[in-house]
Amino acid sequence: MGLAGKHMFGSIGEQRVTFVEKKITVERLDFLKKLLEVNGFEVLVDEDKRKSEEDPQLYTIGVTDMVFNPTVYIFQRRLKTLDGKHIVNQEYWNQISEDPKPQYWKNS
Repeated sequence: MGLAGKHMFGSIGEQRVTFVEKKITVERLDFLKKLLEVNGFEVLVDEDKRKSEEDPQLYTIGVTDMVFNPTVYIFQRRLKTLDGKHIVNQEYWNQISEDPKPQYWKNS
């Protein structure tokens, strides 16, 4: 799913959540869950239904903070990396690079 400008709401179980990403793999789920918990969010996870047993298991992840929007938090530089020492940028969020620099603008 990646970053999108839309702020998506819904429910996981009985709890209202802001969806962070939908239809993600377990590896992506583990990364996002750790990252969001390090930043102080309560994370909820839901297993997506599979059409058949051969299909991979996908997940939906959300947070209980109804104000949270990943795009806004990243570009406002409000999220910290897993070590808590650096600010999360778009490439870090999308797991393209673990380098917290450069930020979303790139200087030649």
